[in-house]
Amino acid sequence: MGALYVVSDVHGYRDDLVRGLDRAGFSGGDELWILGDLLDRGPDGIGVIDLAMTLQEQAPGQVHVLMGNHEALALGRHRFPGSKLEDSWRVNGGKARDQEGLTERHLDWLGSLPLMARVGDYLLVHSDTTEYLSWGRSIDEVNATVSAALAVAGDLEAHWDVWARLTSRYGYARADGGEVAREVLGTYGGEVIIHGHSIIGTLVDRPSKEVDQPLLYADDMVLDIDGGRYDGGPLLIVRLD
Repeated sequence: MGALYVVSDVHGYRDDLVRGLDRAGFSGGDELWILGDLLDRGPDGIGVIDLAMTLQEQAPGQVHVLMGNHEALALGRHRFPGSKLEDSWRVNGGKARDQEGLTERHLDWLGSLPLMARVGDYLLVHSDTTEYLSWGRSIDEVNATVSAALAVAGDLEAHWDVWARLTSRYGYARADGGEVAREVLGTYGGEVIIHGHSIIGTLVDRPSKEVDQPLLYADDMVLDIDGGRYDGGPLLIVRLD
């Protein structure tokens, strides 16, 4: 069995992802999970999407992608131009060239992405929000609930709700973070929650350029892997042993 790698919040930095996977030693037989936010903010969101789709085609069952809030936002911007979703897309680093490059194949793929998964002892999610609990009491229920919400043609409010809930953060950063993590793990299974979304530097009060490793916190039950690439930090490719 190969190694398990995770990365999150690539935000258009395709070349960093390619180089990072090579440096990390990712190869055939290994498993890779990208925990959302492939596009927006950075230079080549479509390139990141195309790379992820190609890797999945080359290694079916070994490369997986979760939906982040920016995938939900990109879909919303495309479906509801001129709405409050477009306003949020603009202020949250939306790139016109990403929207212009989206094909129907891209959109179908983005809309099919699950929100959460469990691999062995690891519960994989994009965001450090606890809003997943509002969508269901099992991983399958959460994924099905959000998939149904995003599939409703013309339902702006349903789409906005998914975006807004996924965008909330810092669910484990409070004094009771360990207790909150236990509730989430007790609901969905696993021993450690792996997330991106919130830049590590914001949790440790350091500039992103000084971050060089993931952050284990909340009684060692939560691992943040977002080095803050778009904020001048590293794109962390993390091997989970």
